[in-house]
Formats: sequence, structure tokens, C-alpha cells
Amino acid sequence: MLMILGYFVAIVAATALVCIVYRRHALRRVETPHELRTGSLDPLLLQSASQLAKQIRERRVSSKQVVEACIRQIERVNPLLNAVVRDRFREARLEAAEADRLLAKSGRPEDLPPFHGVPCTIKESFAVEGVPSTGGLRSRKDAVSATDATTVARLRKAGFIVVGVTNTSELTMWMESHNRLYGRTNNPYNVLRTPGGSSGGEGAIVSACGVPVGLGSDIGGSIRLPAFFCGVFGHKPSAGLVPATGHLPAHQNAARRLNTCGPICRHAEDLMPLLRVLAGPDGEDDSCAEMRLGDPSGVSLERLRFYTIEHNGIARVSADVLAAQRRVVGHLEQAGHVVTPLRLPKLRHTLAIWDSVVALSDPPFCELMFDGSKRRPIAELLAWLCGRSDHTLAAIGYAMLDRVYKFFPARARYFEQVGRELKQEIYDVLGEDGVLICPTYPSAAPPHHWPLLPPINYCYTAVFNAIEVPVTQVPVCLDSS
Repeated sequence: MLMILGYFVAIVAATALVCIVYRRHALRRVETPHELRTGSLDPLLLQSASQLAKQIRERRVSSKQVVEACIRQIERVNPLLNAVVRDRFREARLEAAEADRLLAKSGRPEDLPPFHGVPCTIKESFAVEGVPSTGGLRSRKDAVSATDATTVARLRKAGFIVVGVTNTSELTMWMESHNRLYGRTNNPYNVLRTPGGSSGGEGAIVSACGVPVGLGSDIGGSIRLPAFFCGVFGHKPSAGLVPATGHLPAHQNAARRLNTCGPICRHAEDLMPLLRVLAGPDGEDDSCAEMRLGDPSGVSLERLRFYTIEHNGIARVSADVLAAQRRVVGHLEQAGHVVTPLRLPKLRHTLAIWDSVVALSDPPFCELMFDGSKRRPIAELLAWLCGRSDHTLAAIGYAMLDRVYKFFPARARYFEQVGRELKQEIYDVLGEDGVLICPTYPSAAPPHHWPLLPPINYCYTAVFNAIEVPVTQVPVCLDSS
């Protein structure tokens, strides 16, 4: 009972905080700072990773030039965004010089890695050799990685140069990129609004032309929400396609399949080449398996069946988001396709399904958050109210909610079964050639802290982690503000 009361107090505190922030900031229209406008950018910053790689191989531009352009842009925008939390500028410059040296020596540039000399960033929750991997925890501020995560190693092998690591929420388990170690990341379109999370640092810096591509992870929407809020592309792969070895936290059992690693890109043409680089078992993550990746250019639109869902029975979608989705549907219909409205009543159980899988699979979140100590979330909430906590309100609230499902395992198992039934329903509908169009979030990027009230709007993304299907977030348009 005390635990439930504590969560109630947390919600009340969040309500007060959100109201203050919203009254002061959310209704203001903020002009984009000149640092974030694209009019005067180096043209290299507007190109895709694939285009940059081609120009480097053809010696029309050097890796050093591209890396320097990205570093200059990061230095220009990062004071406003707080997206890159640890840089590797010195190492990246040395690696770019080495990439140019290898290219000069090579008699066959086509034999070099596909993204030779192209810069990228990595979400801070992945191990990058020589760089801290803290998951946003103050208690891990000195935890420097000795090796690369599998996905990071594969990106390096493909020729990428890591210029820095980017901000995340605490242990990647909230949809705003804010923690007490690195602070809060801002949206490039409006710094008073969230870039999303937990891969919000990646979404922000890719959107602001700091790098063409980045690596994120997604257990409930953490790639797709930042991509949606920041106006770029993001892909959540199929469960078991990309290994999460070297990711913090290391999820357990069924939750390992919920957590997927994938690309965030400014150009759609980079999505599939990056996925090919990242995909495949590594011999360590036993949730991974070999899967055949097809060729997108061989897909016939005439053979696809399209479906649309406008509402999941939980969170009402804003007029702007609904209008954008209907424009997509209208475009397909004008092209001669039939788009069938789909109703799945079990979608209203999305949050219970997702929470149940995580609760039955992972150790208690508070054990991870408190680094194995026996500290209770209610005590941390009291410390937060006194301004003495090392954790955010979102993380404390999640630690409390996580314990609710662990105290009621029968309820969690019931909703886990509901999730299996929903998964089969969707598989039966989509088959091998079905495409489902649905909202990513009920509104465009909300003001900072606003997602806490109510803390349920990630329901449009979390369901697809639970049913293990691939999802691509596609930018469509700007909203009315």
C-alpha cells in the first residue's frame, strides 16, 4: 500500500512540475536559433552517409573534410541541444587521417569498407572503447568501456568513425533524454520541447546535421519517438535480428527480444545499408538468429496490402497527427491502393502487455537504478522532493510501477498471454505482404516534462516491441506550430 501511495505522490509532484513548466514555456512560439538553421550549412552536412561514402571513395572529398565539418557543426549546436555528452574529436581526427591514408594507398577503393571515413554518433548506453557507458547514472560516471559493443564494432568495421556518444534517459527506460549526470537534451526545432527518448541525443544531433547517421536502441519506442519528434528516419528491427551485446542495461530473458538496436538517419537511403551492417548473430546474444534480409528495391507496391489504425483505445491522437496520417492514406489511395481501416480491441491492453513482459523477465528496475543497493524507490522519491536525489522523477516513478507488476505475477502472466494473442492476430492480418500505418505518438513533440502526465503515451510504439515486428518511423510533415 505504501508503494502505491508513493507512486501517487510522484504523480502529484509531476503534475505540479508540469503545470509550472507548461504555463511558463509551452505556449510560447520560439524562433529557431540561428545555430540550428540550415541555410548557411556546409553542403557536406546535408548529404546521406551513402553519398558521403561514395564521394570519399571517388576522392572528391576527404574523410578529414567530412569529419571536420561534422565536428564544427556539433560544436555550433551542442551548447543549445546538449545532445553529444562525450566527444571523441581528437580520436576521430586521427582516424579520419588514417582513413585518407589507406584510401591513398589503395589501388582498389571499391575494396574498402562501405562507409569508409564517414562520421557517426552512438547512443551512450552502448559500450564504446575508451568512453564512459553510464546509462545516465551518476553512480557509473567513471565506468569507461574497455571494448566496443557488437554493434559499435560492426559500424567501425564498416568504416564509420565515431565522433561522440549521445544522451539518453536513465538506463534507457523513459521517453525523454534527461538524467542527473548529463542533464537534459533539447529538440532542434524548439529547444523548449523534448527530442524524445531514450535515444533522444541521437535524434537531436542527426536532425541538427551534426552527423548523417547514429546508432540507437529501442525497447518501447526509444528509436522511433526521437525520430518522430526530430523529423528524421528511425528503424526498430525485428526482434532477434541485431545483437544487443555491450548495451546497458543488459536485459534478461524475453525482455532481450523487446530491446532492439537500430539506425537513426536523416536520409531513408541509409536505413537498409546500415541494417545490413548491424544484423546477424554474434555468438554472445542468444536471442539473435540468422534472418534473411531482402532487397527493398525488389518490393512491388502493387502486391502490398495496406492497413491503417488511427486510435488504439488508450490515447487520443491530435488533429495534426491524424491529418498527417490521413494524407499518407489519401496519397496511397490516389495511387490506386486500397487502404483498409483496422480495429484491434486488444490494443487497449498495450501498456499492461509491455509492462508484464519486462516485469516477468528483467530484475527489478530499482536494483539496476540503485546499482544493486537495497534502497527503496519511496525513499528516493522523498529525497527527490527535497532536491537531494541522483535520479529523475521519471526513473523513480518507473521503479515504483515496475514493482507493482512483480507483486502480481498472475496478472502479469495473464497480460503476457493477451500479448501473444494480439501478436498472432497482427501476424494473421499482415502476413508476408501487409503494411500497417499508425501514429507514433498522439502529438508532435511535447514540452519538456509533459510526457509525465499521463505517462502512457508511448503506448503507440511499445506494442510493436511486444509483438516483435519491424517498424520504420517516417517523417511526414510539420505540425501547425
